[in-house]
Amino acid sequence: MVDISEKEPIVRIARARGRIKLKESTIKRIVEGKIEKGDVITVAKLAAIQAVKKTPEIVQLCHPIPIENVNVEVKLKENYVEVEVEVKAIAKTGVEMEALSGVSAALLNIWDMVKKYEKDEMGQYPSTVIYDISVLEKRKDIRTFSKQLG
Repeated sequence: MVDISEKEPIVRIARARGRIKLKESTIKRIVEGKIEKGDVITVAKLAAIQAVKKTPEIVQLCHPIPIENVNVEVKLKENYVEVEVEVKAIAKTGVEMEALSGVSAALLNIWDMVKKYEKDEMGQYPSTVIYDISVLEKRKDIRTFSKQLG
């Protein structure tokens, strides 16, 4: 691990986003609440939050960070679902890996929940794809932390 012992804790914020391409008929099923496994959006949000909290367990050299807040947005488009995760912490190192983990877990859970509707007659996924996972923003705010200290 990288030595961060000399760094001061400050407010850290990161936002990440990713998408999963799905059939229009699958998107319609999600909107209508007709996915056999349940509420896709709620499960995706919970998966993202859990993944954020467990990031140091799956990203081997990642520091454990006390997460202050996780916000997950799931947007249904015509032929894809977009997930955006924002993570906030008061820490010595950034939270972009946590945001990326959250997005990835949400997208994987969406795939798992809808795979029945995405498969072709051979059991393959000819059009389903997870893509564009990226960090949209990473910032640190020293002033916000100073205000919190009083």
